[in-house]
Amino acid sequence: MNTDERINELESRLAFQDDTIQTLNDVLVTQQQTLERLRQQVAALAKRQDDLQGRFDLADDDVPPPHY
Repeated sequence: MNTDERINELESRLAFQDDTIQTLNDVLVTQQQTLERLRQQVAALAKRQDDLQGRFDLADDDVPPPHY
């Protein structure tokens, strides 16, 4: 294999690696956006649950006895 062939082979590999890196980066960005959206949804649901639980908490005298 002469020098020109080796250079062409290396350039070809580099092009494929660049494409692969860009594809992986795009997937990572999409996953990060999805993860952030899911975190926001979980935080909103936790807040909503706390708000609802505060409304419907049983008073101390309405708590069932320990043997229940």
